[in-house]
Amino acid sequence: MTRKNLLCTAVLLLAAVVWLGAAVAPAAAADAAFRQWLDSLWPDAQKLGVSRKTFETAIRGLEPDLSLPDLRVPGRAEKPPRGQAEFVQTPEQYLRERTLANLAGQGKRLYRQHRDTLAAIETRYGVPASVVLAIWGRETSFGNYRLPHDALQVLATQGFYGKRADYFRNEFLYAMKMLEDGHVARGDMRSSWGGAMGMTQFLPSEYYQHAVDFDGNGHPDIWHSVPDALASAAEQLAHKHWQPGHQWAYEVKVPASLDCTIADPDHKRPLRAWLADGYRPVGKEPQKADLGEEASLLMPAGLYGPAFLILRNYYVIKDYNFSDLYVLFVGNVADRIAGGGPFTTPWEKVVQLHSRDLEEMQRHLAALGLYDDKIDGKAGMRTRLAVGAYQKANGLKRDCWPTAAVLDHMRGKAARR
Repeated sequence: MTRKNLLCTAVLLLAAVVWLGAAVAPAAAADAAFRQWLDSLWPDAQKLGVSRKTFETAIRGLEPDLSLPDLRVPGRAEKPPRGQAEFVQTPEQYLRERTLANLAGQGKRLYRQHRDTLAAIETRYGVPASVVLAIWGRETSFGNYRLPHDALQVLATQGFYGKRADYFRNEFLYAMKMLEDGHVARGDMRSSWGGAMGMTQFLPSEYYQHAVDFDGNGHPDIWHSVPDALASAAEQLAHKHWQPGHQWAYEVKVPASLDCTIADPDHKRPLRAWLADGYRPVGKEPQKADLGEEASLLMPAGLYGPAFLILRNYYVIKDYNFSDLYVLFVGNVADRIAGGGPFTTPWEKVVQLHSRDLEEMQRHLAALGLYDDKIDGKAGMRTRLAVGAYQKANGLKRDCWPTAAVLDHMRGKAARR
């Protein structure tokens, strides 16, 4: 090798060393900060009754999982959220007929298998067997789905890097308390990306609030005991004020003259008043007990899918998982287990805008005073209503669905201001 080639090789090696050092240094610094944060949790863990031995065992070798969504990592551009399916899929994608039908079929078989237990749960908590079965089916496919993450790693990562760090810090502390109290073996602590565990998906703090020892073996086991898991889900729903003897929602055929901007949870009227104005139930007839209950209109895909008159029990299920599509999934599977059928109106194919585009749209709407909720990049109820209000104010087709065309209109209007 010539002297010139040797010199070039040396320069390249030096550049590689410098590059590697620059790449590794931030990661090492971040890991050191994460370790320091873990160590700092000891006083609060101790207050919850966690022993030093359990604490040290729990944090030993724990490293952050930076592949999780909803993180803010210093020096790293924020990744587009992949998040929960409820928030990144269209209604037609999330509420697939084949999936709903399959889970309902399994749910009917499991109802027969666990009939006595489910009857006892319903007697104690007032929550129908079909509803708790549907939640079990949606959360873990009746226990057949292996949760993909280590709960301690997830909760620690979200507690340090997450957008809701304080919330997950508390959940991580309670996860260590679960180990201390002997409620779960370390190997069973598998979770979703949000840290929820067990057959019916409880966060650690929810476990301490709502878990039930329904099989009488001495401790609530939502990982292996079907009675405990289902009773715990029912207890949580009852605690959130489930109304026994009432439905969660009714699918309706809306009047042709409908203004989709009245599909607002704050626009409540007695169910009988909606029916008197031409909102015709399809799929199931209204119960007499529901006629006087306050209801509001829900149109999850704007004009491009079914419409629903939703009641108080709708919001109870939504408090279990804060997503309209989740409630519709669970509610429809529950209806089918109880003898009902699929949605009557088909879901049309609509395009779900990218999260960053939805965030931009929400900022435009907020600047115009039409939207005052979180800038979260999700096409939720408030966003759809604000889009409808914008369409109404600007003479656009009023369908209450966020599209690229509406966003382009907002951009053009903003550029002219």
